[in-house]
Amino acid sequence: MEYLQIGITTAIAFVITVIGIPLMIPVLKRIKAGQSIREDGPQSHMIKSGTPTMGGLVIIGAVLITSLTAGKTTTDMLIIIAAFVAFGILGFLDDFVKVSMKRNLGLTAIQKLALQILIAVGLAFYQSKVSIYGTTVFIPFVNEYWDFGIWYIPFIAFVVVAMVNSVNLTDGLDGLASGVTLIVALFLAIVGTTYGFTTASVFCAAMAGACFGFLMFNKHPAKVFMGDTGSLALGGGIAAAAIMMNIELVIPIAGGVYVAETVSVILQVASYKLRKKRIFKMAPLHHHFELSGWKETKVVAVFWTTTFVLCAISLLIV
Repeated sequence: MEYLQIGITTAIAFVITVIGIPLMIPVLKRIKAGQSIREDGPQSHMIKSGTPTMGGLVIIGAVLITSLTAGKTTTDMLIIIAAFVAFGILGFLDDFVKVSMKRNLGLTAIQKLALQILIAVGLAFYQSKVSIYGTTVFIPFVNEYWDFGIWYIPFIAFVVVAMVNSVNLTDGLDGLASGVTLIVALFLAIVGTTYGFTTASVFCAAMAGACFGFLMFNKHPAKVFMGDTGSLALGGGIAAAAIMMNIELVIPIAGGVYVAETVSVILQVASYKLRKKRIFKMAPLHHHFELSGWKETKVVAVFWTTTFVLCAISLLIV
């Protein structure tokens, strides 16, 4: 797959999403699929209550159509799509509960985690059996492959679940998750093309295009949110593509913003439980900057820029 085709694939998914979102928004409004805002969140976000959510359905549709028509449909492509859609369905169920119950919390944490682990283990098992790398994992900086043996499946499952939830935590400001994921997906598409992982490259280019199209309506002030439907699907797609290219340990670098968001939550919870003190004004990290006086658009711009720099660095180490 040539670099030109990355652009073409991205453009196709972009067009599908740009056409699909305006058609979906009235439907979401009609079924009253509005976002419920956390009462303990930043008060400035209360104005966003009722904004149509579950726009991730269009992202999923655009990625599916583009991926399945852009080239040869291989088993690897079907597995990546299966993981992507499975996490999307899980997110949809979570969103459906939120919308139908008119509350911010959907499925229970145990329910979501159990289903996420099930999907992740299936993906890890497939890769361990069919990959030419077997149970080895590329280690960045030292440029070596280490065999994880029996620990491969648990490790990969952890990577997948961590990525899915990290993208979900990042989806808290207008255009934040869609913009960051657009950059990370383009990075993966370039890596896939460079090293001959055509299937993963096509999928990531489609995902980048869908995120770009969605961003046209999700940028501040957002007209629609992706919901867990979109964020879980995108996290699963990023993880699955990286695993297929055997660069799962590069993703924490390229997706450093995802990592920072998750670590901020872990530190905040741990600090409060152990010391009854908070490290951040609010977690995830983007809320801390908001409450420190940054405008929402500034936080998003800084996180986008950081992701671009981290992806550029990651290109140098793969």
